[in-house]
Amino acid sequence: MDGRAETVARAHELAVDYIRGLDERPVWPRASYEQMLAAFDGALPASGSDPVTVVEDLARRADPGLVGSAGGRFFGFVIGGALPGALGADWLTSVWDQNAGLNALTPAAAAAEVVAGRWIVDALGLPEGTAVGLVTGGMMANYTCLSAARHAVLAHVGWDVVQRGLFDAPRVRVLVGRDRHDTVDRAVRYLGLGQEAVTAVESDAQGRINPTALSTALEAGTGPAIVCLQAGQVHTGAFDPFTEAIDVAKEHDAWVHIDGAFGLWAAASPRLRHLVAGMGQADSWATDAHKTLNVPYDCGVALVRDPAALVAGFGVEADYLIGGAGDPMERVPEFSRRARGFPVWAALRSLGSAGLAELVETLCERAGQMAAGLAALEGAEVLNDVVFTQVMTSYGDDERTAEVGRRLLAEGTAVFTPATWRGRAAQRCSVSNWATTEADVEQTVDAVRRVLPGR
Repeated sequence: MDGRAETVARAHELAVDYIRGLDERPVWPRASYEQMLAAFDGALPASGSDPVTVVEDLARRADPGLVGSAGGRFFGFVIGGALPGALGADWLTSVWDQNAGLNALTPAAAAAEVVAGRWIVDALGLPEGTAVGLVTGGMMANYTCLSAARHAVLAHVGWDVVQRGLFDAPRVRVLVGRDRHDTVDRAVRYLGLGQEAVTAVESDAQGRINPTALSTALEAGTGPAIVCLQAGQVHTGAFDPFTEAIDVAKEHDAWVHIDGAFGLWAAASPRLRHLVAGMGQADSWATDAHKTLNVPYDCGVALVRDPAALVAGFGVEADYLIGGAGDPMERVPEFSRRARGFPVWAALRSLGSAGLAELVETLCERAGQMAAGLAALEGAEVLNDVVFTQVMTSYGDDERTAEVGRRLLAEGTAVFTPATWRGRAAQRCSVSNWATTEADVEQTVDAVRRVLPGR
């Protein structure tokens, strides 16, 4: 025996122990980064160790520094959990250790990714034939889609960016809502367009772009343009008015991209798809499978209506590759990469369309329950219209609000994370985990009540 079976078996035991203990352990890490650095630090050993012992040692050292984001009371940032089917598939993905870049090299991984992509397109009501690429997260999904956008809008004015690059190219304008996510700006920088290419457009009290202001901004300039909208503002959960905004953008021949890291999944629910009405008229969409879909980290999804625009930027030929049309690496920036299609396929297969809709709707119901419970606390105020999975609260002045967050993390029952909205400090709660129950919400509200200053 070479130790693999024994090591995986021991890792399985440790993983099951961790899952079974989630409800009892503090949700926030018990150790700081500095403490964890000390725990892992030391000189590289001169000789190796038994792999089973190494895995046991890793689990022991890491445990105090792990966040309980797999449990039902983690509401920080926008981090989903892992559905059982997706978790099991992700374990198999590691064991199989497939390089998912080429159809010929790993036909199983390539096929699972293609089918999972079709299921996503269908579930979200996007145009048939939309190209799908699986990347690390929303950041790279935005980058991938905006790469296709850059190619397309420059080609429309006669500039081949693949052959000629950006030197002397027409300047591309990128119009975004004032309250867009930072990853859009970062993607623009990655693409070499520069921060000066970005025009921030007025948004309303919930962070939704103003179509009239967008029209004015488009008319104020000339040349190729990309308009970035969002499905789910990261603090408020609000959705841009897609029908009106896309109509305005198309009047100016702009490419429309929608950043929907967590909110795009509203389209999978008959009860919630009104929130994304009109989004199918866009040219590209980005989302995360490791948020609302609850696939293990990491997995972002880039969707582009015109496959040719996507392949133009990433397609490659090399004599040593057994390449073919439609290889996964033609749709994403990476060559070698993890077979993310397996856990995505498993998540969707385990849910079905009805289960997917129920998952999204239940997250929203738990967010509504959370908002109602927190609003009933003395001195608490819900700052946003709770239309999806985000709840923002204030507990008086900025310092008191921040203190509630600090105390909640120290208390250990649940996790909120800090935010600032329209100049006010807030605590943000993002309900993103399939495992969150009504009881989890009740426990969290009780914990907030206990940590309120003055009690």
